[in-house]
Amino acid sequence: MGANGSSYPHSCSPRIGGNSQTQQTFIGTSSYSQQGYGWESKLYSLEHGHERPTDRKKKSLGLATLKRRFIKRRKSSRSADHARQMRELLSGWDVRDTNALVEEYEGTAALKELSFQASLARAEAPSLQRDLAALYQHKYCTDVDLIFQGTCFPAHRAILAARCPFFKTLLSSSPGYGAEVLMDIETAGIDVPMFSALLHYLYTGEFGVGGVEDTRLQNVDVLVQLSEEFGTPNSLEADMKGLFDYMCYYDALLSFSSDSEMIESCNERGAAAPTGGSGGNGCPGTPDEDLRAHKAILSARSPFFRNLLQRRIRTGEEMTERTLQTPTRIVLDESIIPRKYVQVILHCMYTDVVELGLVLRGSPSAGSLGEVQALVSGGRGA
Repeated sequence: MGANGSSYPHSCSPRIGGNSQTQQTFIGTSSYSQQGYGWESKLYSLEHGHERPTDRKKKSLGLATLKRRFIKRRKSSRSADHARQMRELLSGWDVRDTNALVEEYEGTAALKELSFQASLARAEAPSLQRDLAALYQHKYCTDVDLIFQGTCFPAHRAILAARCPFFKTLLSSSPGYGAEVLMDIETAGIDVPMFSALLHYLYTGEFGVGGVEDTRLQNVDVLVQLSEEFGTPNSLEADMKGLFDYMCYYDALLSFSSDSEMIESCNERGAAAPTGGSGGNGCPGTPDEDLRAHKAILSARSPFFRNLLQRRIRTGEEMTERTLQTPTRIVLDESIIPRKYVQVILHCMYTDVVELGLVLRGSPSAGSLGEVQALVSGGRGA
């Protein structure tokens, strides 16, 4: 009762097909079939070195695992272990010192959040460019009138001279407050709107009036001719820094006095002491102690000075000073604005930069950083 090998579903012996030149070797694995109670064979070809699906799957899984290990090692090597560093730092500390450090961290976090919320609530500080654009638009404290093609352009002598060599030469031949200067521009193709856009550029460093660019200024040939005739200006910040350093065409003097000194000085001259003690025409102080400035910059950068100067115009004092060609003297109460900090304030008005080193200039013991911080936060300096 021997078993016939041919009765099994497959044989371990090689199978030879109809074509004698093509010969394949199969390794069979059997599975039990419930319906036919027989065996099914799954054959895998070993021809041309093909791998089993299970082998390929294991190989891909192994590569993926190795790749993840490399990525994890790379990330861990680049990032610091802050927990381990903190444990090493605090391992020898006392509990009270550790608690103090935690309170310091909590206080710093709360202060950071408070500073962030205060920055969101605080109004954005106006920039020098924006204030000069408003100055050109509203014509505060103008001292020269430019006449171009029958149109009058009130302007500010100091700003034009600082920004443009052409105007510096032209205005030097027309001194005096309110002088009318006829503009004779050799460059062809410039009309009234384009001339206004050029003045706006000198004030702000950008073309266009009201933020709208003039398409006529995009003509490269016209711009080249204008640069040859007017000269190419520096940056707005550089020219305003030069205006602050040299104070050409200054028309304002800032004097300082305490309340008692102002009353005594004004009584000696038979004049009434100014009320409020925060500014006004007042009585003149010592010329050597006065600070030079430009009414245009003061009006553009400070609502306080702008309201003060506009009030003087309404009362007619401005016209008297223009007739006498004398600068406007503004007396400040030193108990409100200390003398040693006004130079820093003026520098910031002209340049948008707070230079605390100016406090120490001229006096090695003048002021401290704490006093400056108290002044900025609203406190009064000594």
